Amino acid sequence: MSFQAYLDNIKAKTGMGADDFKQLATKKGFMADGKLRTDVKAGQIVAWLKEDFELGHGHAMAIVAVLKGSKNEGDK
Repeated sequence: MSFQAYLDNIKAKTGMGADDFKQLATKKGFMADGKLRTDVKAGQIVAWLKEDFELGHGHAMAIVAVLKGSKNEGDK
């Protein structure tokens, strides 16, 4: 499955795209100045996404990659 397919599936399930999750992560305090805070661990974000959005581990990790800036919407 391509990275974009993960994001497409997340949007279909939650109605939210990568930018929406960035905004929510900022509100939750995971991000500052548009970047993931260095003291925030991937496991914290995965737990939040699983609990609040019922995402699976792989889909949650795709959002982690977006928040880290290592992947962007449109990447394969």
